[in-house]
Amino acid sequence: MSASSEVLERLIAGDRTALARAITWAESGDARFLDVLCGANHLVGRGWRLGVTGPPGAGKSTLTNELISAHRAAERTVGVVAVDPSSPFTGGALLGDRIRMDGRTSDEGVFIRSMATRGSHGGLARATVDAVDAMDAFGLEELLIETVGVGQAEYDVVGAADTVLVVLCPGAGDGVQALKSGILEVADVLCVNKADLKGADRLVSDLEEAVELRDNDPRGGWSTPVVSCSAGKSEGVDDVLAAFASHRAWLEDGRLEEHRKGRRLAQVRRALTEAFDAEIWESAGWSERARKLLESGQPHYDVVSGLIDELRAAVREAAGGSTTEA
Repeated sequence: MSASSEVLERLIAGDRTALARAITWAESGDARFLDVLCGANHLVGRGWRLGVTGPPGAGKSTLTNELISAHRAAERTVGVVAVDPSSPFTGGALLGDRIRMDGRTSDEGVFIRSMATRGSHGGLARATVDAVDAMDAFGLEELLIETVGVGQAEYDVVGAADTVLVVLCPGAGDGVQALKSGILEVADVLCVNKADLKGADRLVSDLEEAVELRDNDPRGGWSTPVVSCSAGKSEGVDDVLAAFASHRAWLEDGRLEEHRKGRRLAQVRRALTEAFDAEIWESAGWSERARKLLESGQPHYDVVSGLIDELRAAVREAAGGSTTEA
């Protein structure tokens, strides 16, 4: 039996060590993970995926910890992928979310994996979705994805979650930042954490007004609720869970399949972008060609246009070759 077949068999049987091994393969780009995922693909899609994002210091990890407690109290199993930023110099990461949730590791109903972004755009580690798929196939019911939530990073979480929770807190200009960064377009649920602090009521009011203005858009659909809590004091978490439940019921009313198709399409596009960067920009020497064209005095837009034309020609040639062979 091959190593991938053995890990697949043990994963389906509920072996946590096999789950950890599969995720390690996903992180390292090991081809054996694809064998495991293909073999377990029929089991993917049973868990509910919640993305938790927002600016640093908003209390995402504390709230995630409270959500874990609530799910475990309801006898639901939980998988967590916590994405931490990597150092741009060493590639290392503190993995602080794992430290903050360390008390959960002894619970057999909880599986936590920390990942470093390792240069992935948008704050999500390259293997995040793969890790969640593995947890899903393993049989974990509630799947939490906590991202670093810096700058425009919130957008990427949409490609990995059924429900997106954006966590903000008063006193840091978050209301204005929410409007500037466009995270209202990302959030399925908005949560003002640290609701006991001064300015929390004003932030809730500002966000509700912003949601109301957005909901005048003729697109219609889900109206994002604004809830508040104080996760550090275990207050208001039930309201957050109720908002999740409402969004889940809304999706399951004939919208979930299309929603998940869109998520997978985003995953494919992200993977293709990374493959292009690795295979064409670096391995095929396009970065060097672009550098030489710029050094020759060509405007950068002309360089881009020329390289795109070459790529289109190569695609047409490949398509014609495939047709001829067929």
